[in-house]
Amino acid sequence: MNDVTDATFSTAVIERSKSVPVVVDLWASWCGPCKTLGPILEKVIDETGGAVELAKVDVDANPEIAQAFQAQSIPAVFAIKDGQIVDTFVGALPEAAVREFVDRLAPGASKVDQLVGAGDEASIREALAMDPTNVEAAVALGDFLLQDDRLDEAEALLTPFAHVLAAKTVLARIRLQRSGVRLDGDLDLTLEHLLEQSSSNDESKVQLLEVLDALGPDDPRYVSFRRRLASRLY
Repeated sequence: MNDVTDATFSTAVIERSKSVPVVVDLWASWCGPCKTLGPILEKVIDETGGAVELAKVDVDANPEIAQAFQAQSIPAVFAIKDGQIVDTFVGALPEAAVREFVDRLAPGASKVDQLVGAGDEASIREALAMDPTNVEAAVALGDFLLQDDRLDEAEALLTPFAHVLAAKTVLARIRLQRSGVRLDGDLDLTLEHLLEQSSSNDESKVQLLEVLDALGPDDPRYVSFRRRLASRLY
């Protein structure tokens, strides 16, 4: 969600809509229906996981935008794609109607995607119930359970997906958490020590690889320490 002003509208809405649909919500602090509609819009658009973005415009503070849309009353909502208005409605619609409005903008965002994007445990579990093979949902729930220290449940959930790199990363973090190894603090020093010991100590090599798996391939140390380990061993 972005609070958009007269000064930022061109970039935040017109230019941005060429990459992703943008829903513009014209509102004001004195508008009762705006206070009803605003949270509904935020919830539904947040559930698209970024497939649609929300731009909120306070019409009192930004009269140029309100004038450009020729809004006669608020709340007034406009869907913008490729710099053009493609849909609109006025007034505080119920959540089901707002969801239909947003779904027309992001047909590629499935219900499962929306539930995973919501990010809470209940929504992710619902997504998995709808599609038990969905790796993104499984990893999201596994990571949620890991943070909540429900390690056995997380491991059982992710083991069938162990061949997938994202799941492998969370599984490695589960094993490290069980062994008391932390990924914060002076981890570079720990990695250097394990690397030093790896040539003569298989346990150190295994633990080093475990830590690297837990960091995941997005961490630059994942590649660099694997290369250094390979040069030592081979």
